[in-house]
Parts: sequence; C-alpha cells; structure tokens
Amino acid sequence: MSSLIIKWEKIVRGSSPVINGLLLAIGVAVIARLLHSLIPGPVNKAVSDIVIAVLLGLFIRNVVGVSGTCESGIKFALTHVLRLGIILLGLRLSLQDIADTGGAAMLLVFTCIAIALATAYVVGRLFRIPPRLATLIGVGTAICGNTAIIATAPVIGAKEEEVSFAVAVITLFGLIAVIFYPIIGQYLGLSNTAFGLWAGTAVNDTSQVVAVGAAHSPIALSVATVVKLMRNTIMAPLIILVGLLLRHQVPSDDSPQSVIPSGGILIPWFVVGFLMMSLIRTTGISAGVLPRNVAVPGALQTAASVLNTFDAIAKFAILTALAGVGLGTRLQIVLSIGMKPFTLGLCVSAVLSLASLGLIMLFRMG
Repeated sequence: MSSLIIKWEKIVRGSSPVINGLLLAIGVAVIARLLHSLIPGPVNKAVSDIVIAVLLGLFIRNVVGVSGTCESGIKFALTHVLRLGIILLGLRLSLQDIADTGGAAMLLVFTCIAIALATAYVVGRLFRIPPRLATLIGVGTAICGNTAIIATAPVIGAKEEEVSFAVAVITLFGLIAVIFYPIIGQYLGLSNTAFGLWAGTAVNDTSQVVAVGAAHSPIALSVATVVKLMRNTIMAPLIILVGLLLRHQVPSDDSPQSVIPSGGILIPWFVVGFLMMSLIRTTGISAGVLPRNVAVPGALQTAASVLNTFDAIAKFAILTALAGVGLGTRLQIVLSIGMKPFTLGLCVSAVLSLASLGLIMLFRMG
C-alpha cells in the first residue's frame, strides 16, 4: 500500500502544488471506496468508506509521510472540495425539507451550544485553565470546530499556542467521533433523523459532521448537514457575544482591538450555495421538473438522472475532502496537547454528546 502511494506521488510530482495534494486525496478516496467494496456483509455497513478514507489518510501522513509539495492541495481538498460537496447536497433537499428539519432542531441547537459553553467555563475554572484557552475549546466544541477557534482568537486576544492547543483538542475528539459515533448509533438503533440531529449538534467541525452523517446513511447526512449549517450561520453573533463577555477577563496588554470577527462575512458562502441549490430543488419540484424522490418513472427520469449525477459528485467530493482530513492531521501535534486541555476537551465533548442524545431521545425527535 505504501509503495502505491509513493508511486502516486512520483507521478504527480512536477505539477502545481494544489494538483499534487488534490490528486493524492483523490487517490486515497478511490482506494478507500475500493477497500470498502471488498468488505463483506454486516461489517461493510458498520465501517463506511468515509472512515476508511480518514484512517488511510492518517496512516499515510503519520507512517508513510507526505511530500511538502502536497500540502496546499491537501488543504484545498479539506476546504474547497468539502464545501463543493456540501453545496451539491442542497439538491437533495427542498427549502420545505430544510425548514422542517431546522424548525425542529433550532431549540436543540441553542440548548446544546449553551450547555457546551457553560461546561467549558465551569471545567476551565475548576482546572484553572486560562480563560482564553477554555473559551477557544468551548466555542470550537459548541459552534463550528476549528473555524470558530480561528475566528474567535483575535476577538479575545488569544495567543498562538492557545490556538494550537484548542485546534489539537478539537481535531482529536472530532476524529474519535468519526470512528465511534456511527458504531454507537447502530448499537442504539437510532433512526436516520435522530442520528443526523445528534451528529449535527454534538460533533465539532463541519468536515467531521459530514463524515459522521455519511457513515450512517444519506438521510442522516442530509439532516446533520442542515443542523450543522444552522450552527455555522449563528457563529458570528455568538463569537461577538463571547468576546464582549470575556473582555473583563483579558489582561489589558492583550486586550483585543475589536469584538467583530475579521473577514466581515456573517454567513459562510457555502451555506448560501447550499440554500441556492435547495431553492433550485424547490422551484423544480413546484414546476414539476424535478422529482421529490430520485427513483421515478416516465418523463422525470432525465431529471432524476441529473440529480443522481450531482449526488454522486457530492458523495465523492465529500469522500475526497475527508481523505484530506486524514492526510492533513499530524498525530504527534494532536497528542501533545497536555492533560488539562485534553481533560477540558473530553468533558465538554462528553457532556455535549450526552446532552444532545438525551434531549433527542427524551423528546423523541426523529
């Protein structure tokens, strides 16, 4: 396997850096899908090609090694390719579907965010973890993973090492979620909707949410994506609020210049793209051009075929992006976070996961 990857890197060497890493991620995705097709029976359902892609990427990065010429392409895969996949997922759902899912999940999302942030504050105080580091781990777990950490850091005047520790914590527990959430979901017999709600509210980063949802079922992936995008859209106002609340805890010499996140964009562009694809789906259904369900007879077969094509592209884009997640993760850095940040991340992740799952089961959501 390692010799195959080395040969692949030699083939793409000499082309642009983005192409190198992107082709490597695509190669890992293809191999993961092939390996998954060779797994027999029940194990095939329990272990998804997404999990295989992440683990294979981790193996290549940390055992075989990845050429420096591939770095920018790997980053491209786990950002832009992932967002392309998410945008195309919008064609699966009409705006009515999103409204139905989002309406049921809104209170759950806000409750889980509040629980996670409160847990980070209490446990951080208990273990005497610097407030800025505890805040970064809290917002990373509660809101939007590494994106929330990077956006919050300048607002609260966080130091570079605090950002690195927080990113490592979020990455570690996100990887754990990718591997174990699908197994737990099957063991508990969660429905597709219930599992999607759980993944969308309790898993950290967008890429990890997509991986967990896809590992369970297409319906779970759609629900998890909608719920996670809800968390993404409320990231900016929550970060501003966190910055205002934390101001009195930040030493004056490190105080932030502004409580407005850099970049000035309140809603990520791929969320807008997702909604635009859903709008196309909605107007197509209204006009009788697009089917509500993919498997349809007669005149709608062409439209169904188009939807199938875009759905296949979305699935492979997501698989490639998750291969990029594995290829971009250095376990040595992740495992060097120290006991206090690790304990805080464990507590916040565990409380958020249990609270989300408990609320979903208590109120029979999905």
